[in-house]
Amino acid sequence: MNVNSKEALEVLINNNQMVLVYFGSNTCNVCNAIESKVQELLKNYPKIKSSKIDVEKYLEISAAYNVFTIPVILVFIEGKEMLREARYISIQDVKNKLERYYNVLFE
Repeated sequence: MNVNSKEALEVLINNNQMVLVYFGSNTCNVCNAIESKVQELLKNYPKIKSSKIDVEKYLEISAAYNVFTIPVILVFIEGKEMLREARYISIQDVKNKLERYYNVLFE
């Protein structure tokens, strides 16, 4: 799900149990590679809502969430930031952490 305002992102985060927000840029090759891996990973967790924020288009949203480097993955559980991975992201680490949270919340 793409959001285009800080308010819309807050609604997404506050109205869902678990939300993954991916910050990146279409002009960043690393971001594009990681994004496709994140999308593939999320297929295993259907109850996680997700959104991508293009930092070049939505600087206000990026600043509001203290995103100053890309790529960044933020995971919110019940409205609180529980996971932040930035720059050198290990998809395996993200998977392990997501799985732990997911199992506690949904199983």
